[in-house]
Order: sequence, then structure tokens, then C-alpha cells
Amino acid sequence: MTIWIISSVIFIYFTLLFFLAQYLHNNSIVDLAWGIGFVLVAITGYIAMPEKTTVSTTVLILVTIWGLRLFFHLAKRNIGKPEDYRYVNMRKRWGNHFAKLKAYLNVFVLQGVLLLVVSLPILFVMTSSVDLFYWWNGVGVIVWLLGFAYETIGDAQLTKFKKKGNNHGKLLTTGLWATTRHPNYFGEALSWWGIFLISLNDTRNVWGIIGPVTITLLLLFVSGVPLLEKKYKDRPDFIAYANKTPKFVPFIGKKGL
Repeated sequence: MTIWIISSVIFIYFTLLFFLAQYLHNNSIVDLAWGIGFVLVAITGYIAMPEKTTVSTTVLILVTIWGLRLFFHLAKRNIGKPEDYRYVNMRKRWGNHFAKLKAYLNVFVLQGVLLLVVSLPILFVMTSSVDLFYWWNGVGVIVWLLGFAYETIGDAQLTKFKKKGNNHGKLLTTGLWATTRHPNYFGEALSWWGIFLISLNDTRNVWGIIGPVTITLLLLFVSGVPLLEKKYKDRPDFIAYANKTPKFVPFIGKKGL
């Protein structure tokens, strides 16, 4: 029952966002919705739990911190700006024929489904009555903290770099950006591996591994890293940067994973 309640909340959430996006003529507001969506999953599941557990409370707190941080970061960066080029290109591909229906299904419904898949560790925790906290759950908190730090510091370093006028058009290759070409994406993936480890206080919860695997694959091969790599692939400065900096996992190999 809890899973159906959470799924219904997310469906309504993304449907309302779709109508708002059509009013604003800006489908890229869905990016702002990503972090808050996970917060909704965690809060809804936690409220529906008849008996709260140590793990569920921990997951609620960490997911809420992660989601709100991401929302405010993206809001500060994107609100007031034109629709992101990715969604502009989608409009061009779709044309005028059923464009809104395509946007609803391919952007908002799809993101809602992916969000629920990534949220599987949360869903398992919020539907379990097992109140145990093992040593690997504690390791999960440490992994989450490391991922959150990588994502937050990486974003902060990039924001600070872009604010300096003489850096316009340049690449950030120092700080965490010297350890991986995408510290913010790596940090996001690592945070979800942390949430998965925290959720492992019940045997059935091992199926929650689908969540971190999904977000890692999405960031590494679909929506995150590939788009930026393609954008800069022909720039000599990026080629030089890529030859000495791991793509995703820090410090692993010449080019990394």
C-alpha cells in the first residue's frame, strides 16, 4: 500500500509540474523537480510507516538534505534563465505534432518512473519494520557523506570559477575537478550507493541495489557525463584535460572509468 501511495504522489507531482512547464513554456523546470521528488518519496514513506526505525529516520534526514541542497543549487543557477538547450532541442525534434504529449511522456512521466526506480532503497526502508543498525549501515553513512561532499564542493568550486569574468569560456581543472572531470555527478552517484548501504538492514532490501546502479548508469552513459563530454570533445583544452583526468571515478587510471 505504501508503495502505491508514494507512486501516486510522484505521478501527481510530475503531472502538476508538466502543466506549470507548459504555462512557463519551459520544460527544463523538471530538473529542479528531481531533488524535491526524492524528498517527497522519503517523507511520504516515512509518514505512512506505522513504526519508525533508526534506518528509516537516517534515510529520511540524509535524502532530505541531499534533495533540498540540489534544488536550491539548481534554482539559484537556473531560475530566470531561458529553457535549457537540451529541452529546446527536444522541441525541435518533436515539432508541433503532439509535442505536449511527447513532452509529458518523454520528460515528466519518464523522470517520475526513473525517480521511483532510483528510490528503491528508500521504498524498501520505508516498508520494513526491522529496527536494526549494522556496521555496514554506518559505512553507508560515511559513503553518503563523502558523495555529498564531492557533489557539494564540486558545484561550489564550479560556481565560484564561473563568477570570475576572466574565466569565461575556460575549463575548471583544479580542486576536485583535477581528480575527476565530473565530481558533482560522481558525488551524486556515490551518495546513492551510501543510501543503499544504509538501507541494508533487511535481506529483501538487497534488491534496492537497482537504485544506485540505475543512477550511476544514467549519469555515466545517458543524461550527465555524455552530454558534457560531447559538448567539449573537440576543444583542445578539454582533450588535454581528458588525457590526464579520470572521467568519473577519481584517481583511477589515466582516463578513469
